[in-house]
Amino acid sequence: MKLASLRHGRDGRLCVVSRDLKTMLPVDALCPTLQMALDSWSTMAPKLQERYDALNAGTAEGAIAYDPGKLHAPLPRAYQWCDGSAYLNHVELVRKARNAVMPPEFLHDPLMYQGGSDDFLPPTAAIEVADESYGIDFEGEVAAITGDVPMGASSAEAAKHIRLLMLVNDVSLRNLIPGELAKGFGFFHGKPSTAFAPVAVTPDELGAAWKDNKVHRPLVTHLNGKLFGQPEAGADMQFSLADLIAHAAKTRRLRAGCIVGSGTVSNRDASKGFSCLAEIRMIETIADGKPKTPFMKFGDRVQMDMTGTDGQSIFGKIDQTVVKYTGPQHL
Repeated sequence: MKLASLRHGRDGRLCVVSRDLKTMLPVDALCPTLQMALDSWSTMAPKLQERYDALNAGTAEGAIAYDPGKLHAPLPRAYQWCDGSAYLNHVELVRKARNAVMPPEFLHDPLMYQGGSDDFLPPTAAIEVADESYGIDFEGEVAAITGDVPMGASSAEAAKHIRLLMLVNDVSLRNLIPGELAKGFGFFHGKPSTAFAPVAVTPDELGAAWKDNKVHRPLVTHLNGKLFGQPEAGADMQFSLADLIAHAAKTRRLRAGCIVGSGTVSNRDASKGFSCLAEIRMIETIADGKPKTPFMKFGDRVQMDMTGTDGQSIFGKIDQTVVKYTGPQHL
């Protein structure tokens, strides 16, 4: 099943999207928002599946053309956004670039931060930044939306509560991050609003590409129209999405609608390219003592997508352009 949220108010209008991403059907008369569907998943999911099946069969009344420009993030705002770092190649490169060794505990204890979740970006929204000197970067990731997860859940238990999967652009302002981390209290200004692909999908939509609680398809990123990377999301992933959910639930319950991200998709095989600018800059620093690839500038465009073996987009495309923030326009 594929679900999305039409832009409407703060929480959108729930709709189902056809498997081929050609049509969509508003279902807010049945269930107004995705969050409400997640809160009552056991009863709502079968009803939404019926609408989804009818849409794919071409028998649904009220279907409209799929238009990502009319869609918000699947969850326009969420109760919680926890982002891990499951790809240790990325972590290792970060540390190696500053001549630091990766601690052995990183092999079994995931890194995770809690990001802002009250104002996610639509998939085609501009990335507004006040100053290019902040070091504007994109980060391509996969993420899971959970149901209610009990505190102390094991990885196997956590897997039972994965409701939906998404693609993420975890925008980062790299030049603000070192100063924040030096304070010893984590990210804040360095992590502005996060963007998501337009469609969230149930794991069964991925077929064989969903295995061991990992998404086994390339995450394809284009920067200013040129291929930047297509690393395999299922390879070199030290911690599965279920592992990350269990980590997040170690000392607290997770409520329905919690989003848990994988961190930047990264392969040890650099020929696959990259999912963020920081990674290629780290490789350049290790090789030459300094980076040569610049961070994003105003006017730069980033696109992210993931296709099935049939070449069909699974989640729809993230397509964003960086623009200068000029002050409050509206709330």
